[in-house]
Amino acid sequence: MQLVTPETVGMSAERLQKMTSWMERQVTSNRLAGLSAMIHRRGQCAYFNCTGQMDVEAGKMVAEDTIFRIYSMSKPITAVAAMICYENGDFQLDDPIAKFLPEFAAMQVWDGNAEALNTVPADGYITVRHLLTHTAGFSYEFMEATPVEAYYREHKISFNPGRQSESGNDLATMTTRLAAAPLVRQPGSGWGYSVSIDVLGRLVEVWSGQALDQFFQERIFQPLAMTDTAFSVPADKQSRFAACYEPSSGGGLGGLSSQDAVIRKSEGIGLKLADAPSDSHYLETPDTFSGGGGLVGTIGDYGRFCQMLLNKGALDGVRILGSKTVEFMSVNHLPDNKDMAAMGQPIWSESSAEGIGYGLGMAVVIDAPTTQLLRSTGEYFWGGAASTAFWIDPEEDMFVVFMTQLLPSSFYPIRSELRVAAYQALID
Repeated sequence: MQLVTPETVGMSAERLQKMTSWMERQVTSNRLAGLSAMIHRRGQCAYFNCTGQMDVEAGKMVAEDTIFRIYSMSKPITAVAAMICYENGDFQLDDPIAKFLPEFAAMQVWDGNAEALNTVPADGYITVRHLLTHTAGFSYEFMEATPVEAYYREHKISFNPGRQSESGNDLATMTTRLAAAPLVRQPGSGWGYSVSIDVLGRLVEVWSGQALDQFFQERIFQPLAMTDTAFSVPADKQSRFAACYEPSSGGGLGGLSSQDAVIRKSEGIGLKLADAPSDSHYLETPDTFSGGGGLVGTIGDYGRFCQMLLNKGALDGVRILGSKTVEFMSVNHLPDNKDMAAMGQPIWSESSAEGIGYGLGMAVVIDAPTTQLLRSTGEYFWGGAASTAFWIDPEEDMFVVFMTQLLPSSFYPIRSELRVAAYQALID
C-alpha cells in the first residue's frame, strides 16, 4: 500500500493517530478479532492500518492481503455489472424483468394477514429499476417479519452458498424457485432489503450469455486488477483467508430488520468462531453465484473498485462505465426523492433510514444532517453482514474501506464510530 503524507491531501497525520487508537480499542475491548481500514483522498492513500488477528485459533494477524467475506458489499459490484449491460443496450430500467425471465410474469403478493399466507395478484410488473432499488417486493429467508420468509425457508429459497445441501441450486434454478414465492408487498410500493440483486445477477447472465463469475472476472475484476476477489478462495490463497466470528452471545441474523436489532454496547462481550477458514464453504465454487452477497476479497481490491467509482467509471487508463452512468447510479432513485424511512422498512443494519435514499445498487445520502452522522450529502455507501463497510464521498474526493469479520453487522456501532475517526482527521 503506497502511502502519501496525509497533509498533502488535506488530512492530519497527528489526528489520524485517533483512527489507529480507535482500531486498537476494537481488539482490546473484545469487540473484534482483527480489522483493517484505508482512507483515500484526492486519488492517494492517506491512511492504511491493520490490527488484531484474522484467525485467532491459528494465531494469524490481519495483513494487507487478508481475504475477507464481503457479503452485501457484493451488491454494488453486481449493480456495476448490470449497468455495463445497460450501456450495451441490453435493457431499459423500466423493462419488466418478465421480458427476460418469463417466470416472473404473473406474481402474487401477500395480502398482509400475519396469520396466513393469503395472496392477491400483483398490480404491476417487477422492473429492473425495482431490483436495483430494493423495491421489487422480495425478502430474505433469514428475516422473520412475515409468512413470506417462512415460505422461503420451507422451499429452500436461499442464494447464500453456505445454506445449500443439494444439487440443482444454480442461479437460474434458484431464481425460478423464487418466482413461485409471493411478494411481501406490491412492486414499487416500498423499500425492503431483499434478494433483488441476486435476481439482477441472473439477469446479467441472460443479457451477457456468460455465467456471473465469468462476467465479473472479464469485465470488472481483470480490468481493475482485483486479483483476489471471487466467489470462492482457491487452495493457494487459503492461508490468507480470515476466520469469521460472532459475539459470544446475542448474535444472529433473524431480527436484523427490527428496531430492537440496533444494540449499543461499549465493551465487547467476546467472540465465538462462526466459520473457520480451514473448512469454510468458501473454499469450494458455490452452486449459486450470489451477486447479492457471495463474494470474498481484499481491502486493496475493494479500494480499487471504489476509486473507479469516485473517478466516475475509470481507473489507471481502463474505463468500466461512462461518467454519466456512475453519476446516475449514485443519486436517489426512490419515488419523489423519498428517503428509506418514508418507503417502509424502518431500519436495516447496513444503514439508518432517515435522510438516506437509494441509488442503483447503493444507498445515497440525500440530507446529511437528518442522518445524525458525520457525512456529506451526496455520499454513497453500503456494508456487509460481517461488519465490513465502504463509503464514497465525492464532495471530499474521498473514500473509506473497512474490513473485519463479525456477524451480525448491527451488534456494535462500529461504522458510526469509524466515520468520526476518519472525518475528524480532515483539515481543509
